[in-house]
Amino acid sequence: MPTGIHIRDARKQLFDAAERILVRDGPNALTSRAVTTEAGCAKGVLHRHFADFDDFLAKLVLDRIARLEAQAADLLAAAGTRTVADNLTDALTSLFSSVAVAIISLITFRDELRARLRRGRPAGIPLLTEAAAMLVAYLTAERELGRIAADADVDTLAPMLLGSGHLLFADRTGVPPEAEAVHKVVTSAIAGVV
Repeated sequence: MPTGIHIRDARKQLFDAAERILVRDGPNALTSRAVTTEAGCAKGVLHRHFADFDDFLAKLVLDRIARLEAQAADLLAAAGTRTVADNLTDALTSLFSSVAVAIISLITFRDELRARLRRGRPAGIPLLTEAAAMLVAYLTAERELGRIAADADVDTLAPMLLGSGHLLFADRTGVPPEAEAVHKVVTSAIAGVV
């Protein structure tokens, strides 16, 4: 690779390259060499911006979590609009049709990454924990609006929706599930509370 060439927004370029590798080839294929090759830059670029490869991976996951915050705000703003099932279907589809499924595999696959991410963060699997909080906030808002039962256990319902959604989208080699399949899972899960 050529050296001495300025790379515009190297962090973003490296994160995008890592996400492409994760989606295409899975966590086993994600190495510093694969990332820099995919990004079209010298290996030293990664090490100039990150302490080591696990630092790079931790920052990649934290970047993904930060992106989830915008989705959480949009979902919360949707409370009281459309149907609860439609809003949840869209939220799960948006969450899992992105690189999130591959990132969850990466977190599960790499012990050191998981340990780094758990420092100063809530218990659970990073990204899924924040996604569960997003769903709890939305379901709480819908409960306050009277669109779901006042006694709905949103703290149990949210991870149940996430687990079901993750199972639908977890096959990296297959075609994403149809919207109707996601909607069916959501409506089944919330049937007792809407």
